[in-house]
Amino acid sequence: MADARRPLEGLLVVAVEQAVAAPFCTSRLADAGARVIKIERPEGDFARGYDDVAKGQSSYFVWLNRGKESLIVDLATPEGKAALRGLIDMADVLVQNLKPGALARLGFAPEELRKTHPWLICCSISGYGETGPYAERKAYDLLIQAESGLSSITGGPEEPARVGISVVDIATGATAHAAVLEALIARGLTGEGADIRISMFDVMADWLAVPLLHEEGGKPPRRLGLAHPSIAPYGVFTTRDGKQVLISIQSDREWAKLAERFLRRPGLATEERFATNVARVRNRAATDALVAEAFAGFDEAEARDLLASIDIAFASVNDMAALAAHPHLRRITVETPAGPVAVPAPAPILMGVARDYGPVPAVGEHAGLDRHEDCAPAAEKAPALERAGGEPGRTG
Repeated sequence: MADARRPLEGLLVVAVEQAVAAPFCTSRLADAGARVIKIERPEGDFARGYDDVAKGQSSYFVWLNRGKESLIVDLATPEGKAALRGLIDMADVLVQNLKPGALARLGFAPEELRKTHPWLICCSISGYGETGPYAERKAYDLLIQAESGLSSITGGPEEPARVGISVVDIATGATAHAAVLEALIARGLTGEGADIRISMFDVMADWLAVPLLHEEGGKPPRRLGLAHPSIAPYGVFTTRDGKQVLISIQSDREWAKLAERFLRRPGLATEERFATNVARVRNRAATDALVAEAFAGFDEAEARDLLASIDIAFASVNDMAALAAHPHLRRITVETPAGPVAVPAPAPILMGVARDYGPVPAVGEHAGLDRHEDCAPAAEKAPALERAGGEPGRTG
């Protein structure tokens, strides 16, 4: 594969960030070639201390901070504020997830920055947004899982459960990444930046649209473990040798094929209780019992081979050890202060293009507040603003 210019090369991102959501966003911008300067407290991003499993370093930090530069800035001091202002003067994008209002109290309110830096794209991430009754409430991933109702539909019938990853943080970071890219495209057309506000609660409420509509439609979702609330059969079944296989039937046509070839009961395709997905969901216990009976007659290998031959979707119920050895897992290796660490590869594949991933920085590794001198002023990268009659402004 040939090396190629990465799409965001030449752009400067200033990241006043911590934890997971904002670092997820900016790590993807760094992967695409943007220069990301991560502003850290003297003690560093507190996510550096979440665990020590990646060669003595935090798995979260190693995963989400490759390719960035770490700069210690004490924003409580005049010197720190001046340093941040100098970086913002050069920046194309500012991403921050401080407590709502904190950046404004430091003298960097996004709405004010946009007046003096019209090309700047500001992206502010918070728990509940900056207005409303919960705006001042602290918010972390699991808190939003609970508050949004996500945990009420996660787990088995006995009790709610946490999604096993920081799904709210990751969803918020991915939403922020998409919003920043949209703003960069718009700036390329108009020269104008943007003031983006994203809350974790809003992101998760959006993702919960389907179960919410079920609730409001008189069909409150129930916790079903590894089963699907709206589709049947869609769940885990045990083979004769005690192995678990998860299958998914997405259409009545697939159900007919499963009934004929796997269950060996073709009449189920037209029987009133099972002919349609709505009927099968209504009669879930009977549907699942029929499928479970068939699985009990096969060893795992036999079941998998037959399901594959009739093009029925299925999966193994794996754990992390199985993922680590999975034949389909792609990895990249990133350099860290403690040595190379292999992590799962980013999902997008650019065909025919090789992509390098930068190292994970030590806290404060990029000391020296003059490191931004080699950056072109961001206003020079937004010529459309001048074409539109605007006058890019800068503060000193």
